Order: sequence, then structure tokens, then C-alpha cells
Amino acid sequence: MSGTHEGSFEALRSQLQEAAAAFADGPDALQGILLGIVDDVDRAVREPLEVFPVCHHSPASAVAMARRLREKQPKVVYLELCEDMAPLLTELRSCRLPVAVQAFAGDIDGFPPAWAPLSVVAPITEASAEYQAIAYALDTPGVELVLVDRSSDHVFQWDARRPRPAGAADPDVPPAVEEAALHGDAVGVEIGDLRPRFAELEEHLLRHGRVRHWSEWWHQYVELPLGDSDHDTYRQVMLLIGSLFRRLAPGDPHRLRVDEDRERHMWTRIREHLAATGTDPSDGLYVCGAFHAASRVEEFGVHGSGGFRISPRTATVWQHGLIPSSHAAIEAQFGLAPGSVSIAATEWTKNLKRTGVRPFRLKGQAGAGKAKPQKTPAPHPGRAGAVSARSPHPDRLSGFLRRPPVLDHLDEAELLGWSVDIVRAARRNGYLASTADAIAVFETSILLAGMRDRARPTPYDFQDAAVTCIEKDSVPGRRDVRRLVEIMMGGDRVGQVSYAALPPLARDVHDRLAPLNLRLRQRGVQRALLDIAGRPELEQCSDVLWILRHLLPHGAARPIMGERTLGERPIQESWDLALGTHQRALIELGYEGVSIEQVLEQRLRRAAYDPQATTARVLQAVEDATLYLRSRRLADELGGRALEVLATERSVDGAPEVLRRVRRLLAYYRTSEPVLPQWIEAFAKTGYAHYCTLLPTAFADEQATEGQVAATLGFLFGMEGLALSLGCDRTQLELAVAQSRPQEPAKRALLWAAQVHLGRLSRAELRSRCDELLGNPLLLPVYPRYLSGFVQALEPVPGLADFVVEAVSNAFARLPDPVLLPWLPTLITALRADGAESARLLVVREAGRIFPGRLAALDAWVPPWQEDEPERGPRGLRARTAAAGPRCWRRIPRRATR
Repeated sequence: MSGTHEGSFEALRSQLQEAAAAFADGPDALQGILLGIVDDVDRAVREPLEVFPVCHHSPASAVAMARRLREKQPKVVYLELCEDMAPLLTELRSCRLPVAVQAFAGDIDGFPPAWAPLSVVAPITEASAEYQAIAYALDTPGVELVLVDRSSDHVFQWDARRPRPAGAADPDVPPAVEEAALHGDAVGVEIGDLRPRFAELEEHLLRHGRVRHWSEWWHQYVELPLGDSDHDTYRQVMLLIGSLFRRLAPGDPHRLRVDEDRERHMWTRIREHLAATGTDPSDGLYVCGAFHAASRVEEFGVHGSGGFRISPRTATVWQHGLIPSSHAAIEAQFGLAPGSVSIAATEWTKNLKRTGVRPFRLKGQAGAGKAKPQKTPAPHPGRAGAVSARSPHPDRLSGFLRRPPVLDHLDEAELLGWSVDIVRAARRNGYLASTADAIAVFETSILLAGMRDRARPTPYDFQDAAVTCIEKDSVPGRRDVRRLVEIMMGGDRVGQVSYAALPPLARDVHDRLAPLNLRLRQRGVQRALLDIAGRPELEQCSDVLWILRHLLPHGAARPIMGERTLGERPIQESWDLALGTHQRALIELGYEGVSIEQVLEQRLRRAAYDPQATTARVLQAVEDATLYLRSRRLADELGGRALEVLATERSVDGAPEVLRRVRRLLAYYRTSEPVLPQWIEAFAKTGYAHYCTLLPTAFADEQATEGQVAATLGFLFGMEGLALSLGCDRTQLELAVAQSRPQEPAKRALLWAAQVHLGRLSRAELRSRCDELLGNPLLLPVYPRYLSGFVQALEPVPGLADFVVEAVSNAFARLPDPVLLPWLPTLITALRADGAESARLLVVREAGRIFPGRLAALDAWVPPWQEDEPERGPRGLRARTAAAGPRCWRRIPRRATR
């Protein structure tokens, strides 16, 4: 028996040995590689448990898988897939493929905290061997499906042996778009990663194959020849390719160790199952990647040796579910050429029609048509069933390697249909294409195929021809010709997870939004109109939508009309909803809790108790808890946390945001509650003392901006009444102002404004100081910075609005143009800055009150701040300004009003 096995590939060994001697001028490493490949193939085919090598998302593998399952009908199918994903596979029948099986962990234990959250996805398409195996095992009575690959926890355990650089990306992966980002930043696992790891080998194959990328080479030289081959030929060729790529892989110790540990893990699980169930190895089928099928580890085979010990999992709790996938997401995940998965799906359909193989589909599979009963075609003369009497493992490699490639005849009808369709699609997308372009695409496709040594143009040849003939200088629309060809060849098919397979949170969201009468699980944007005043029950939908807007990515729930503010009730709202497009994000929310309220509460707590949290961030969490959850309990808890964080801050960097949020919360509680919460009273009292302590430092600190100092003064002056009623002493504030010694002009103006508010400086003294600045030629260049400080001072001291208008008017009257004009953008920016709404309104309102409302009254108008100064009356001032040159008095109010 052993002699028969050894003799199966003896002729091939002799031929390869002669070839190695001829090409390498004698026995050398080449001979060892070639003979080692044959040994790997021989070892795999002689294994009692049939090893079925596959390539991920390969139509040839899928067709061969379906054919072999119908011929052999195994009782146990061992599949290379994470073993913890098995419970989810039964839910595939209610989903529209492609979808991805996901394992997700938000709270991790045993891994570096910077890795959180952890996510692993395994995309599944109909044109894949793994789906054929899953559909056969789940719908065939008495068949068991066993997943034998490492668990999701071990994916990251073994990855932890080598630190992952933050933000590392695969340079071959195309840039992410909406469909390509469906998997997020999850780690992808695939069945049959079959790509050369030796860069020089891949470059050599692409150059001599006259193709651009690896997906095109695989389609031309593997998919097409193996599309209708018999089982033995397919199996041995795939084992040959897997062994070749394995033996020519560069020495990456970490990756090689992970691959070998995966193989040890899978064979250990297989032997454990065989021993536990007593299954005969001949009744099983082991489906794995061709790279792993040519393994040389000691644990290989049902009689393998070696005692591999599987490490225990960490304490990390993993959540499992299904998320939508797409062809573009699969291509981006695994570095495939754009459009290659769509072309593979088209080739899968053509292979089924050509070979007559009936594929397996899960009963009730969404999006799949009913399979028509077909006769299983008679086996080819060279198939295993016909040759079993001669040899259990016939040598098919020798004949396959010696046989010249079979050239498909030109299908003019198919190519002509493609040419007409692409021109029609191009015209719909703004291209000036015509019948002449269709003829040019047809002829160019044939020309390119001939230049690349093939008689029948492939979809890649047609794509290059369409780009050459139709796309000219620019792309008139959103899609270029290359993308149009991908759509025409099948498009970027996007999967969908059914309602039954959704986690409880996602189902709850759809149930609560049912009154909207929208098909929210469909992709695309849908408009929702909520007349809450006429239909009060829609207010609950509004609450759900506002929470989703807070939790989901931008665009999932976007308000068009309406807003959610403290103390207000909604009347009418309009929303743009795209929950179907963002189904993955909604599903991942289900891993964090059973309701969106619970998830939001957890995230608010996490943000508030983060070690890097600031007072402004905690106050935002308090506001969100009140606004979205209407939870007084949570708001009080987070408010106490804000008090703790405030006591630890040593700068006024967050003072503007703290001031805005405290004002909103205080105004809300004063109008909606009979008494203020204890935490906000304590916050006002503690904040008053805290900012009094920091005020002198903020005035002297060069890193603190005038806006931050103004916000600090605004908190002190705005909360002064409440703080004093709670027992604070105003002497703290007076001492803080007295100890402040600012050096910058803007901060000095803020200090003067604070002294005016406290009664330490009169208006006359302030006006006198400004006149001194204007009268000093050396200080004129910095006077606009004083004005900027006065504008910022309107936030804490709004009573200075009339003085600010006076100061700005005097600046327009007396500053030279080289000083005034460069300052104008700074003034406009200060008035339009975030948080300066009150200052802008005060300046505009005060200017409208002071300046005349009609142009005719402008010449006789006298500024009110000059009415008490006879020596600077209109006549004397006009005479002096007229003698001084072209800058006359009547220009002053015109420029000021501008």
C-alpha cells in the first residue's frame, strides 16, 4: 500500500529533478524546493481525513466545494473559522449576503488598554467555499459542523507577542469609502489567505503574466483553468500553489509562528473531536486554506505527533453578532484589487451555468432566488469516481503542468453587450459617449487581450479598454469609468442583517421607531417628519432619534428642523435617517447594553470618570444626562464628579466652556426646579473660591488668553450673587483683583474693566487712561490690543457696552490708518467668535442707541461723551481736524457706524 502511495507522484518527481538539474546546472536548492512541493502534495492527499484546500472568495473553490460535498456527502465538516463564532452561523439564513460574523469586546481584561475596543470579523459571501460548507452542514440532517481555528481571544493573544504600531495601515488597501468602511477597524480573518509572501515572486508573476495586480493574475491563471476541472486536479493544484508560496515565503518569524500555531490548534481540535465522537476520518472533510493544507508541523494529520497546548482565554468578555458587509469592504480588509470580489461573483454565476453544479443555499436565505432542481452532471472520465479502481490518489499534476492553457473562444455577443452597456452607463453619468465609443471599446478589448496572450478578453481587459476609450480629461460626475465597469459587472453588493439576527438593542430601536412608518433597515437616506404637537406619541420617537444622533456616527440620524435644548419641548421636527446604511454601528451598540439609554449612561459615566476628564467635559455629560435621559439621579452624580475635577485643575484653560455650560444649567434649574440641586450650589461656591485663587496667575500667565481670563471674570461676576448667598466673602475677589499685575495690553484692559465693576475705578478715570494712551505716540500701535481687551470685557462686565462704543469710535477718529486697518479683522473676529454672542449684541444695540438713525442727522450729531467738554465741541474740533488734514470729524461717525 505504501509503495502505491509513493509511486503516485514518482514520475512527477523525476521530471522535476531533471528540470532542476537543467536549469540550476546540477542539484541545488531549487531541486529541494521542487521535490519538497511534491512531498507536501503527496502528504496531504494521503491523509485519512480528506483535506480540502481553498482560497478565500474564489469561485473555483466554491464550485469545487459544492461538487465535492454532493459526491462525498461527509458526516463531519471541519472548517477553518474562529471556534467561538459557531453559534452565529445558524442566523445567516435570515440575512442577505455578504455579511460578516463579528466578535467584539469593549471592556478588555488581559490586553493593553490602548487596544480597546477589540473586534474580529469574518466576511462571508455566497461565492465562497466556506459558505457552501456551512449551508451543506446546517441544512443536511446528521451532518455536524465543527469550527477548529483559534478563538477571537487567541487572535489578539498571539498578536500580543509583537507590539502593533498605532495607526499602522496596509499600503495595499485602497482608501476607505462609505461601503469599504463597513468593517471599521476590525481585524479580519479569512479562510484561505493565498498570496505570495515573497515580493520578488509576486513581481515576477505579475510581469510575466502581463497583468497589473495579484487579483487579475489569480483570475487568469488559477480561476479560469480550475473553473471546470475535476476534484483531484483541483485539489492537487491548490496544494501545489500553497506549498510553493509557503516554501518561498521570507523568514518572518512572528508570522510563521502564528501560522504554525494555528495549524497545530486546528489539528489538535480535530483529533479531540474524532476521539470524543468516534467519527471515522474517512467520513469527514477538513476545509482550510491551501497555505495551511501544505503544513509541515508535527501535529499535521489525524495520526500527528506533538503535544501542542492551547493556552486558556483571557477574562475578556466577547460579544458576538452579524454585521453587514460588502464587496468593497472585503477588498479593503484584505488588500484585494477594487472590483475583484464583484468580478468573482460574476465568475461564480458563469461557472455554475457552465458546469451544471447545484450550489448549496441555506433554506430561507434572504436575497437568494429559489434553486431550480438540476441533474448532477455525469463525472468526467478523469474524476476520482472513475479512477478509484486504478489508484486512490492519481497523479493529476503532471498532466495539468504539461497541458498548454486552453484558450477560450471569443464570445462576441458577451463582449458586444458589455460595450453597449458601458456606453449607456457612461452617458447616464455625464460622459459624451457614443456608438463609436462602444465600437472602440469592443476592438480595444480584443487588442489588449491579444497583447496579453489570451484570446478571450477578461473583465480586466474590458475595464482597461473602457477607461482608455471613454474617459478623457476629467470625470464629469461622481463615478469614473473604472467604477462604472465594476457596477456593471455586479456592483458593490452590500449585505443586510435581518431583524431576527439583530441584537436586542437594535430590535428595540426599530420597534420604538415603528410609528414613523419608514423602512429603516433599507440603505439610503429617508426623511422623517414628526408633528409632535398633533401626534404626542411621536415624542418618544424624537427622544430615540436624539439619543441615536449622540451615539451613532454623523449622518445616521441628522436633524433638519428642530433642536433639543434644556427646558424646551419639541413641537415639530424633521430628520434624515440612514440607519440601514449605518447598520454596523447600530449593531455594535447592542454589544454595550440592552437599550440605548443604558449605553448612553455608560458612555457618560465613562467620559466623566476618565482620568483625563476636564470640568467642561464632565459638565457636558451632566447636560447630556439632563437633555437626553432626563435623569436627575445621574445628573446629580456627574455634577458631584464635576466638583471633584474642578478642585484639581490648576489653570483657566477650560473657563470659557465651564462658564457657558454652568450658565445654561443654572438657568434651567432656576426655571424648572423649586430649589437648586445641591451639587450646583456647591459648584458655584467652590468655583468662586477656586477661580479667585487662579485669577492673579491667569493675568500673569503668558499662555492664558484674554478670552480665558474674561471667562474667569465672567464666572466670578456672574456667580457672585449665588456664591455670596451661600457664605462666600467678596473680599476674596477684591484681593484677587488687587494682586493681579498683567503685562499684556488686552489683559490690562480686562483688569481695568474688573476694577470698574468692583468700584475701584471710575468711568472718568478709565476714560482718562484711554485718552493718555491715544495721546502717547509710542503707545498708539498697541492701542487696538487694549480695545480687544475691552471687547472681551463685555462678557463679564456688560455695563461697559457704551464705553466700548466710545473707545472704538475714538479709535476710528484718532488712530492712523496703518494702525487701524490691520486691527479691523481682529475686531471682527473677536465679535464673531464662539461665545461672544452677548458681546456682539451689546455692541450693536449700544451703537444703534448712540448713533443717529438717519444720514441727514449725521452732520449735526455730537457724541454724547463730548457734550460736557466745551473746549472739544463740534466747532472747535471741526476747526482742528480741518486744519490737521483730510481726516475730518464727519468721517468719524461714518467709519464708526460701519
